[in-house]
Amino acid sequence: MAFDLDKVRQIAERVAGSSGLEVVEVEVCGAGKHRTLRVFIDRPGAAAAADRPDGVTHEDCSKFSREFGTIVDVEDAFPGGSYVLEVSSPGLDRKLTKSADFERFRGQRVKLTTREPVNNNRHFEGTLESFQNGTLLLDLSAGRLNKKKIRPKDGESTRIEIELKNVEKANLVPEI
Repeated sequence: MAFDLDKVRQIAERVAGSSGLEVVEVEVCGAGKHRTLRVFIDRPGAAAAADRPDGVTHEDCSKFSREFGTIVDVEDAFPGGSYVLEVSSPGLDRKLTKSADFERFRGQRVKLTTREPVNNNRHFEGTLESFQNGTLLLDLSAGRLNKKKIRPKDGESTRIEIELKNVEKANLVPEI
């Protein structure tokens, strides 16, 4: 029986949904006896409070891991013997991949790489001002470009529009 990532993702989404969580990413790495199944989960729209942190907790990951691991094993969704299951939050520097990610994290600092150059550059860091109709607007004045502070030329805008389909990789930039 071949491994079916879509089936594993469907199981993960079913288990996450029953706990008010969302699956951010499912990935497999390694081979043979050293295979690892990683699932990143989050709590959508969670707002931090004094008695509850923003996002998922260790308890959420533990509960998800028990339920998900049991179903994957019973349904033989990850065939071929042993594997290590890792369940965690996406972290402070989480990947942004879907339109919903860019909508959710408006106002946050992001770092991204484009497939094709925009204004002769492929690497950007700035505040995600908006995301509309598949286009994100970055304010580069607070970010860095190629590890150097941006010094816009006189009359040059510090805002740039980038099409989502041109984004190769994007991550949040933790502000601590």
